[in-house]
Amino acid sequence: MSIAIDIAPLRPEDRAAWEVLARGYKEFYRSPTAEAEYAVAWKRLLARDGVAGLGAKVDGRLVGIAHYLLHTSTWAETVCYLQDLFTSPSVRSQGVGSALIEAVAAEARVRGAVRYYWLTQDNNAVARRVYDKIGKHNGFIRYDYAL
Repeated sequence: MSIAIDIAPLRPEDRAAWEVLARGYKEFYRSPTAEAEYAVAWKRLLARDGVAGLGAKVDGRLVGIAHYLLHTSTWAETVCYLQDLFTSPSVRSQGVGSALIEAVAAEARVRGAVRYYWLTQDNNAVARRVYDKIGKHNGFIRYDYAL
């Protein structure tokens, strides 16, 4: 059984549902986030201030979010980074995540990106099954430096 998924840029009326999903994302990755950070992130997403956001709706209900940014690199003028992807547990394994990934890819193509990439934790087996069908794991390992 397939579901009808509507993908569109986030809109002001999506704020409350977006925050539920954003909090779910931050909780999943155990990434503490202050209340004010949600407000700032929302403002930046709507303004497309260096970052952009798409929402996935099923029956008019926001059930998935994707946050992404386009940036330059040493070897390419424009690349696309999918920073956050999260779907409501109620719609998992129904194509919402894949639809969001493909929608960001379409935007990346329109904007002239030559590469599109994302990260996930190595133990995120459910998401990695989807990612392995859509993208290619190139073996890179990420390191963070505390500033």
